[in-house]
Amino acid sequence: MLKKSLRLLFRLLFRVTINGENYPQKPERLLVVANHESFLDGLLLGLFLPFKATFVVHTGVLKTWYFRLILSQVPHLAVDPTSPLAMKKVIKLLEAGEPVVIFPEGRITLTGSLMKVYDGPGFVAAKTGACILPVRLDGPARSYFSRLSGNYPRSLFPKVTLSILPVTAIAMPDAPTAKLRRRIAGEAMRRLMQEMLFKSQPVQTLFSALVDAVNIHGRKTRLLEDMKQVEETYGELLTRSLALGRMVEKISAPGETVGVLMPNVSNTVCLVFGMSAMGRVPAMLNYTAGTAGMQNACVAARVSTILTSRQFLEAAKLGPQVAALQGVKLIYLEDLREQFSLWDKLWLLGYARWFPTLVARPATPDDPAVVLFTSGSEGKPKGVVHSHRGILANIAQIRAVIDFSPSDKFMIALPLFHAFGFTCGAIMPLVTGSKMFLYPSPLHYRIIPEIIYDRGCTVLFGTSTFLSNYARFAHPYDFYKLRYVVAGAEKLNEEVRKTWMEKFGIRILEGYGATECAPVLAVNTPMACRNGTVGPLLPGLEPKLEAVPGIAQGGLLSVRGPNVMLGYYLYDNPGVLKAPEGGWYSTGDIVDIDADGFVRILGRVKRFAKVAGEMVSLESVEQIANRAAPTGQHAASTQADSQRGENILLYTTDAALTREALQTAARDIGSPELAVPRKIVVVKELPLLGTGKTDYVKLKQMAEEATS
Repeated sequence: MLKKSLRLLFRLLFRVTINGENYPQKPERLLVVANHESFLDGLLLGLFLPFKATFVVHTGVLKTWYFRLILSQVPHLAVDPTSPLAMKKVIKLLEAGEPVVIFPEGRITLTGSLMKVYDGPGFVAAKTGACILPVRLDGPARSYFSRLSGNYPRSLFPKVTLSILPVTAIAMPDAPTAKLRRRIAGEAMRRLMQEMLFKSQPVQTLFSALVDAVNIHGRKTRLLEDMKQVEETYGELLTRSLALGRMVEKISAPGETVGVLMPNVSNTVCLVFGMSAMGRVPAMLNYTAGTAGMQNACVAARVSTILTSRQFLEAAKLGPQVAALQGVKLIYLEDLREQFSLWDKLWLLGYARWFPTLVARPATPDDPAVVLFTSGSEGKPKGVVHSHRGILANIAQIRAVIDFSPSDKFMIALPLFHAFGFTCGAIMPLVTGSKMFLYPSPLHYRIIPEIIYDRGCTVLFGTSTFLSNYARFAHPYDFYKLRYVVAGAEKLNEEVRKTWMEKFGIRILEGYGATECAPVLAVNTPMACRNGTVGPLLPGLEPKLEAVPGIAQGGLLSVRGPNVMLGYYLYDNPGVLKAPEGGWYSTGDIVDIDADGFVRILGRVKRFAKVAGEMVSLESVEQIANRAAPTGQHAASTQADSQRGENILLYTTDAALTREALQTAARDIGSPELAVPRKIVVVKELPLLGTGKTDYVKLKQMAEEATS
């Protein structure tokens, strides 16, 4: 009777919702694992699980009097998760047929995300062959019974959701020692918990995710600033998003793809969310691609209208390039503001800002949300169409492995037309409650470190090239508050890694992604980091390696998962979506995945040279150059050779680099003689795309011109 009364009370106060309810049918051994958000977790599970179980709790939890009172009402076992003897007691319970509930983290989270997962629960599951029932608790962390600190939103009675995921199991690892088997089983439990956090995320549209964040964190929460250096609140951003959405609605049709040619400012972010609310699809144009690049992008995605700003075009000196575009109509935000009538203002202030979900046009998570464009580093840019589900799934995948929180402040200098900048810069902070600073260009190497210091930023995304230049100009104390520095888009130079560690005491986390995957595929994290790799694949991704003739190690990586694109818009077939076959996206990269799941990039299929009948990775050529001249910047290309098939050219900024030094470096790292380039070309700087990647198309043109 008491249990029924408490269950009813909690349903009323916390509006408890149970999703999934994938309960196993009478398993002999049942182990329930859950994330640990607050002191309420055990009580919630005890009230809403349909079976009686013994709760395994951390000995430190019993120091709290009201938790002892709660536990007195249910069977429990207090253990030290670091003690192997304590885990033996849990094994005995399971073998006796007693359902057991355990929190693999051992302690209540202090970050709001998954904390350290102990090896013990994983080993128990493997040892007993137990049926594992993952349960995700969402909401208790926002109550006053949690241990979160900082800028986390608190509520007296937050909404609580229990997501019951399908049952699974952990097989006993095949390893020579018990210690190693225990560690591997613990890693399997960590991955299981991360999968649980990812899979239990609600499926939404971009705009509904923003509205949920506003409701959770509050309209008065300040979180976004740009070069105006004025922190704007959720309420202000929501209001401006609706206003811009209303303006765009007047000059476009529902479902239309509209070009967005805007810099990293708050208006751009609001424009994206406003267009999402009104059922328009933003196509984020790369303004560093020149007239030809932008024209090709517009043709591929059938963009007939481009939204931009006179102030931006004048400041960026893009007027002549944009004026040369053909077949498109330019709409300036300055002109749209003048068309925002009195009736529009009344609609906005009296209705839309208070009832945003009623104003938004009906949409599904699988509708197109954005069109991003490939860099064009290997040809004409392709329009990559992502759904709302795909973008938000990638954010959920990232948050399952890294503890970004409302206490963080992101420094976003990567352009928002870049997939990394769009997902991790424009969307992720706003839908998760983290603060952000938008800076218009990643190329201001002296200014960005100063802003990071002045504004107290804790998260920085960049390419190896950008991070190298920030380190050159930064004071050793500029990055005192940075918690996470994540590198992507190109291979992280080992010298850059060392410089950041020695000068700032910061470990760069290298990741890997593709525009087609929204974009993150893999990343090193504090819980799983291995130098020389790009980390394990994110939860929810299914990999496939295909053998490539002539390449002995690794294989061509294809991936399938919720963050993979809906398809391409191609220049040769404008506006027609070409979906990936069977949901598989071929990355074009040759990778090796080790026994622990870490991904090592060996090179791109298109970046191999056939020298004297042997396949040579141009990535390995660049590694040799980095070893021989770590302070320089290097890029390899090829040129035709009638006798050898192809020759390798090395472009370098180091005028002192010699072939003898390259041969020595190749011997040191075990690379074949064929990987040593025959020609060294010294350049003042390597050609770069606007995203920070090396422009290999330009290098190939230079190599061909040298041949002719």
